[in-house]
Amino acid sequence: MNHPLHAMKSAGRRPRGGAFGRAMIVAGLCLAAGWLPARAQEAQYREVASAAAILYDGPSDRARKLFIVVRGTPLELVSTLNQWVKVRDASGDVLWVHRGDLAESRHVVASTLAAIRRTAQVNGELVVQVERGVLLEVVDASAPAGWLRVRHRDGATGFVSTGEVWGR
Repeated sequence: MNHPLHAMKSAGRRPRGGAFGRAMIVAGLCLAAGWLPARAQEAQYREVASAAAILYDGPSDRARKLFIVVRGTPLELVSTLNQWVKVRDASGDVLWVHRGDLAESRHVVASTLAAIRRTAQVNGELVVQVERGVLLEVVDASAPAGWLRVRHRDGATGFVSTGEVWGR
């Protein structure tokens, strides 16, 4: 006895749901090839390399200028288009910036009231607390899992939980 799908093919008809099946095959191939959306893969970050960078609402110098951000500000990469990079900032806004204004990321932003501790432990001695939005330089990303060794602009150094910062 033939399978119903074989009978349909031999009759010259496509099985119902063919579009769904083709979409699933394409999705599977994309998954296998690593062509996943940026949010499904590990996020990639860059930071503003120039003294200041303009963030636009589109990939053009003629687009509306929305914000000016300072050197060191981390931005999450969303996509690229020629000399433009679509980025997400710490507040979740999606904007465009010139590719030349970005460099490898060495900073994070406190996403909440963040505790910088002497050791990479939840109960470690508190060095300083920083407010949400404060920029911190990452001095050692190879700290214990879940922690970054950071330096505050006033020179204070210590460990911050990755759950308290954005940009890494």
